Amino acid sequence: MYVAVKGGERAIDNAHAWLAEERRGDRDVAELSLAQIREQLTLAVNRVMAEGSLYDPDLAALAIKQSRGDLIEAIFLMRAYRTTLPRFGYSAPVQTADMACDRRISATFKDAPGGQVLGPTFDYTHRLLDFKLAADGDVPDAPAAPPRAEPTPHIASFLRDEGLLQDEPLSDADPVDITRTPMSYPAGRAVRLQSLTRGDEGFILGMAYSTQRGYARNHAFVGELRIGKVDVALEIPELGFAIDIGEIELTECETVNQFTGSKTQPPQFTRGYGLVFGQSERKAIAMALVDRALRWKELGEDDLGAAAQDEEFILSHSDNIQATGFLEHIKLPHYVDFQSELELVRKLRREAEDTVATQVQEAAE
Repeated sequence: MYVAVKGGERAIDNAHAWLAEERRGDRDVAELSLAQIREQLTLAVNRVMAEGSLYDPDLAALAIKQSRGDLIEAIFLMRAYRTTLPRFGYSAPVQTADMACDRRISATFKDAPGGQVLGPTFDYTHRLLDFKLAADGDVPDAPAAPPRAEPTPHIASFLRDEGLLQDEPLSDADPVDITRTPMSYPAGRAVRLQSLTRGDEGFILGMAYSTQRGYARNHAFVGELRIGKVDVALEIPELGFAIDIGEIELTECETVNQFTGSKTQPPQFTRGYGLVFGQSERKAIAMALVDRALRWKELGEDDLGAAAQDEEFILSHSDNIQATGFLEHIKLPHYVDFQSELELVRKLRREAEDTVATQVQEAAE
């Protein structure tokens, strides 16, 4: 708290009031409703839910409104609220193979069972400003898509059936919950994936791009990208079985990476994995690339010294809430610290000037 600022708490209260006024903006303009944010700024809502670790579109919309559109601040609000919620238990693993896909593409197999579904995507737009939106014009309804009856198997299963994809056996051990247990290094893959899915999209994207530019062995193909809804089930001890408690939207990405083999592994394809709340395909792809780069040690690859291969570097710096807190704390009063350094610099300058003066006097003599 800025207790040292002139005016003390009254100044802080006034700053809060001013903030609220700025957030509201011109009162002649209609106030933005939570429903408008939730329904029309869905990608922002999805990011806040993903990095805030809380799936609730209404709360995410509220956080975006309260933060004036500052998504990292909104994520901070979601994280803070999340800590107040009771923990009833853990859901069963979601079955993404049963996902009702709104979008499902593959860059590796054209005629994959289940078909390619472009879905709602910016991929084929021309990136030109649409001034019709400035006129608040209605958009035509999209043609109704018939329900898809055929299953949508994972692309990776085809490679696995041929023995061409590295086998990743399931572990019976419960994964560490990083919201309850602090991370330690070396971290297991489950911990890394949790950290990456909560990590800042921009940071993860930058690290993923670095792997594509050669700062790790990571020549990847998007084996599959799918977006859709999955059922969430919770085991009820009194009943002895799991029941569905709702559904959530997820984005899942599996990358396929060429692997020439190592001292411990034969030539085969390996996999990177990303799973994120909502429609967040850029984040999911980036997450999969970074996940694969971090697997270099378990695959027996060489350490190339790339940042994306450094587990401690990635996991310690990807969380935008921790980064924001440490960065923004330097705005707070550091008067005592600075005064001590100021006095030290003055003392060193006096000593240096005295030394120079002494040297000049000795040279003159």
